[in-house]
Amino acid sequence: MSVINYITKVEFGEGSIAKLPAILADLRVRRPLIITDPGIVAAGLLKRIPSEILDQAALYSGTPANPTEEAVLSAYAQYKQANCDGIVAIGGGSSIDLAKGVRLLSGHGAPLAQYAAVSGGVSKIHANICPLVAVPTTAGTGSEVGRAAVIITSDGRKLGIISPFIVPSVAVCDPELTYGLPAFLTAATGMDAISHCLETFMAPSFNPPADAIALDGLRRGLRSIRAATFDGNDADARRGMMVCALEGAMAFQKGLGAVHALTHPLGAIRELNLHHGTLNAVLMPAVLRFNRGVIGEKWAILSEILGGAPDEMMFQLSKELKLPTGLGELKVTDPMMENVSVQALKDHCHLTNPRTPIQEEYLALLRESR
Repeated sequence: MSVINYITKVEFGEGSIAKLPAILADLRVRRPLIITDPGIVAAGLLKRIPSEILDQAALYSGTPANPTEEAVLSAYAQYKQANCDGIVAIGGGSSIDLAKGVRLLSGHGAPLAQYAAVSGGVSKIHANICPLVAVPTTAGTGSEVGRAAVIITSDGRKLGIISPFIVPSVAVCDPELTYGLPAFLTAATGMDAISHCLETFMAPSFNPPADAIALDGLRRGLRSIRAATFDGNDADARRGMMVCALEGAMAFQKGLGAVHALTHPLGAIRELNLHHGTLNAVLMPAVLRFNRGVIGEKWAILSEILGGAPDEMMFQLSKELKLPTGLGELKVTDPMMENVSVQALKDHCHLTNPRTPIQEEYLALLRESR
């Protein structure tokens, strides 16, 4: 096991969940609220949390697939009612992002939309909030080291709340918690992690350390994702994907791009409830082609790593992993695309794409990904 200090403290390694009691003691948390989702409960993963923590914790297990402000408020009400003094989030990015929302409310008032980056909310967030320990059970979002919480607010928008103060106090990255994750979820969350590495590397701001971390994460993800998907207990592959997810999020402090500007409003379509990583995989080929003319030598670097033209290789990888390769398969309609193309212009990832799209270009990217 290893301790990594970069952005926040990371306890990484097989069996590292056993360190949770000591971690909470260091943070002076005596009664945590455990935030998770029904799938984690059904899979029995809560049993991996040391009993001394479970015995004194309160539990919120109602995290939806795409976290909502309503769910955040419900969890926060339970936090207050149980007199909690900290949070443990265990699950995928949805549970961790929801926990970040509850953590924000421990020191700030509602509604959440006022703290969104696109509304100038970054400056409203301060450090007087409760501790949060993030325990990922998927290798995808990297939310365990991310400074953003992406939440569907009460007005129906999927917004990014961004602040260094909401980065989890400690991340516990135990690859064993991802063993046996179903093939589809392994592939979809893995493509989310890979998309973070790709978009961050293409983002135009000057940040050589982030670029280096993104490329290392990309290489590890490409080496591992097939084996992790088709053999859920391949220890090396599971470790590789967890590193890929971690590094993708460490790097995207630099910024993401058009893929995420589109997937955030797509994920806010409640009647579809689409998986974020799946959307990233579907949209990545078209966005890679859109960016090619402005990223210079980065296209050649990606081609070398991927073993061919990046757009074609990412499309083939999705097919190989048996993921959807078009928005039509996901029941995204033309009217939905029109609305998403407008909302993408308001997303916090819009301005960090290397080539800034206009609304008609966003719509073209969606239609190209049909």
